[in-house]
Amino acid sequence: MKKIKLCRGEKYLYSLALLCFVSWLSFNVVASVVISSYNVKVEDLSNEITTYERRNESLVMRVNEITAFDEIKDVVSEMGLAYNNENIIVIND
Repeated sequence: MKKIKLCRGEKYLYSLALLCFVSWLSFNVVASVVISSYNVKVEDLSNEITTYERRNESLVMRVNEITAFDEIKDVVSEMGLAYNNENIIVIND
């Protein structure tokens, strides 16, 4: 068998091609890891937003319960105040 001799320029070209291939693979791996970490952060923020939305809904329901007419009437009675229906003005849009 004959041994194939490579010129010095061919060795550099093959080395450069190998280096480019390894660099490309490394870049793809690093890019995938970065994208995955951002996806995890997005999911965490989405879950946090959902939690805050639920909390806001429950607080709105609680405010509606507290500001209901019967609740206000009870609080006014406890404070010793009187309910005067004539002082209420209804404004229609």
